[in-house]
Amino acid sequence: MSTRPGEENERSLAVYGRNIWALSAVSFLTDVHSEAILALLPAFMAGVLGLPKSLIGVIEGAAGAMASALQVMSGWLSDRVGNRKGFAVLGYSLSALVKSLMAFARLFVHVLAIRVVDRIGKGIRTAPRDALLADSAARQLRGRSFGIHRAADTLGAVVGSGGAFLLLGMLQNNYRSVFLWAIIPGIAAVVVMVVAVREPRRTPEGRPERAEPGKLLWTRQLVVFLAAHTLFSLGNFSYVFFLLRAKDVGIAEHILPLLYFAYNIVYAVAAAPVGSLSDVVGHRNMLWASYLVYAGSCLAMFIAPGPGWAVAGMVVYGLHSAMVNPAARAMTSQLAERRKGTGLGLYHSLAGLAAFGASFAAGLLWDKVGPQGTFTLGLVCAPLAALILAGQGPIASRAGRRRQR
Repeated sequence: MSTRPGEENERSLAVYGRNIWALSAVSFLTDVHSEAILALLPAFMAGVLGLPKSLIGVIEGAAGAMASALQVMSGWLSDRVGNRKGFAVLGYSLSALVKSLMAFARLFVHVLAIRVVDRIGKGIRTAPRDALLADSAARQLRGRSFGIHRAADTLGAVVGSGGAFLLLGMLQNNYRSVFLWAIIPGIAAVVVMVVAVREPRRTPEGRPERAEPGKLLWTRQLVVFLAAHTLFSLGNFSYVFFLLRAKDVGIAEHILPLLYFAYNIVYAVAAAPVGSLSDVVGHRNMLWASYLVYAGSCLAMFIAPGPGWAVAGMVVYGLHSAMVNPAARAMTSQLAERRKGTGLGLYHSLAGLAAFGASFAAGLLWDKVGPQGTFTLGLVCAPLAALILAGQGPIASRAGRRRQR
């Protein structure tokens, strides 16, 4: 018996649609928990513990490297064992339990251990979680699904960082008390993950093959995409440099948090609709366009003669984030359909390591050449990546293929 077009998608949404919202709620609560701590952590490390900037750099560098290193392994294992929820629960639980221990940190080694273990949790959960989300969504709606997820994640960051500063004032600048209160949304996220998220039954088309270790079902399109996105990530440095440039052209230091808040609001509001649009126009098209939008934000910062240009650059930067993150995850899951965990793990690892190198290079260029040198990095890498990706031709969305018939 044949099924009408879209019937399989409707059944999928009826059974697993709640996974999209449940996973979005998990990320929202996790980011409330995380940002309530991370927003205050630099001041805590420098002001309360008295750590020098060099040791703070060691902590953050080690934490980021640990998260990136584990992405491929956890994604590959989730493909091999056919279970993604278990890895996600483990990763979220580990981060939630260890992060609030920052309230008891007294020494450099304490902070280092907590940050590294926290990032181990992130490395364990991220690729399996993204693959679980992709498994729960119809292929032609993955951009929308990742967009909803990224919007919830970003709103959690807004609520968490804003709540942290409010709590800090209420608790008379007692950082340790804020860190302890932050465990509540972290535990709530784990509860939602355990109770509300289901492991989808994957169809033969989406089930991972039992291949030998290291045997990856790469296609030329996947390799080209990962190469282009890694090149782009080499110019995708930290938002901190955008804020530093805004200060450099006349925006007062106490206004900078509001500028970062505006970036997050643009990101959160645009992520879901732009993710849905990527399902229609094609994820590849959305991605190379997002690279050019990022180049536009770098250009605004490069030539900024005053605060207005810096504000515009930051807003465009938020739009770029809303465009690139849902589309990149959706495209990876599409190109690595039978190895979503492995493909998404490699995507996260390459992008994370490249972005770490980009921020390091951006800092050196700022010191040696000036801010124009930093933003030139983005102006070179992003258009080149867009050219590579656009040159491969679009991958039509399933909705688009139906229209062509």
